[in-house]
Amino acid sequence: MHTLIFKIVPESLWREAEAKGVFSGALIDLEDGYIHFSTATQAQETAAKHFAGQTDLLIAAIDTRRLGSELKYEVSRGGALFPHLYASLDLSAVAWVKPLPLDTDGRHIFPDLTA
Repeated sequence: MHTLIFKIVPESLWREAEAKGVFSGALIDLEDGYIHFSTATQAQETAAKHFAGQTDLLIAAIDTRRLGSELKYEVSRGGALFPHLYASLDLSAVAWVKPLPLDTDGRHIFPDLTA
């Protein structure tokens, strides 16, 4: 479906994953049994809904071609299909990681999600 999907994550949690070479997920991911991702068109709404006003966030772009059959698109918010990974994320699938700072109004400033 999409070549890149995105994970918004606190920087400290991501740095722990980098040290291990694998991302097992945030608390909500661990509770739900899969890692939640967003597509490029869903990422800003995800940030506003789940990360409003949070600083020290990163956004990671994941190459879906590296994830295999554990990646499923499932109905979620508003009937939209969201990518869920039913496995730990091997960091070799990460295309890039960038900061997700806030603007003066407290909204996240997104990098170009197509690059």
